[in-house]
Formats: sequence, structure tokens, C-alpha cells
Amino acid sequence: MGSTPAPRSGGSGPPWVLLGGLAALVVAAAVMLYPSSSSSGDTADPTSETTATAVERPPAPIATEPASAHHPADVPFPTLPVMPNISPRPIEVITAAYAFAARNPDVLEYVPCFCGCETFGHTGNASCFVKERAANGAVREWEPHGMGCMVCIDVARTAEQLYASGASIQDIRTAVEAQYETSPRMTPTPAPPTD
Repeated sequence: MGSTPAPRSGGSGPPWVLLGGLAALVVAAAVMLYPSSSSSGDTADPTSETTATAVERPPAPIATEPASAHHPADVPFPTLPVMPNISPRPIEVITAAYAFAARNPDVLEYVPCFCGCETFGHTGNASCFVKERAANGAVREWEPHGMGCMVCIDVARTAEQLYASGASIQDIRTAVEAQYETSPRMTPTPAPPTD
């Protein structure tokens, strides 16, 4: 009579590498397919803890109005997007970058970004945070990319600190470019106007 084959030694357990890879794909798919609530019409201060969910979208026009229009102080900000499980900096730092971009587009539109976001159509660091503005300068929609990108946040943070110290826009740009001088990528950012 026939006998049953003996079990193989080594490797008879589950294929852990395959299972880990499969789990990573499921998580990535969940992040990509997480529903966006940018059309919900909710508004909130970007420093509030209430946030809506957003998803990376294909490139679209960055702003419908000139970026130099400032967000009015009396108009609440739209709810910030959420990037699940992605937080390269503390939320206070991230929300400060979004608020600075909303209130100071005339600074960040002349400061380049170095993360490769020019492939999304970004033309400067302002594009990393603000997707669309109303005619009065109010932010209509945030760009979710800035929520999960350490480079975008750090560029905005450096610009904000230098601006608060009284540096000119040209000096801010020069300092940021020096900080990222070895970066192979840079947005096609226009030069600041000369005064």
C-alpha cells in the first residue's frame, strides 16, 4: 500500500513575506480609496481638531483666482483634509503651515518646493497647501498633498519663521533654496517681484 508523503522541513508555516506584502497592498488601497469630504461644505479653523477625510486626486488647476489674494480674516477656513496614518510633523505644525499659506500666498507663491510635487502641477510652496481660492482670496479647497509631505511643511515653516523675523521674500527664497541646494527636484516657481 502507498504511504503518505512526509511533511517538508522548514517553510511549512505561512509565507510571512507574502502575507506582509498583501497587508501593505490592502492598507495602500484603503488610503487611496478613502472617501473625500471636500464637497461637504463644512468649514473650520485649520487649528481645530475636527478634520474631514480627503484623497489624493489627479492634477487639477491649482487656483481659479490669483494666488496673491489673501484669505480674509473674518472668513473661516475649510476643514483640513486628513491623510490616514500619515503625519510627518505634529498637527499643530501642519495646521500652522496651512494657515500661513492661506494668509500669505504672496510669500509662498515665490518660494519653491523640493519634494517633486511639480509633477502634480504645483508651481511653488503655496500650491502644496491651497488648491482653490474664491475671488476674494478665501480658500475654497485645500491641497491634501501638504498634509503628508515633510518637505512641503518644512519649506512653509522656514518661510513663516523668516517672514516673522522681517526677511524679504527674496531673502526667504534664497534661504530655502540654500537649504535644499542638493535636491534634484524643484517647482517652476516665479521669481519674487523686485521692489
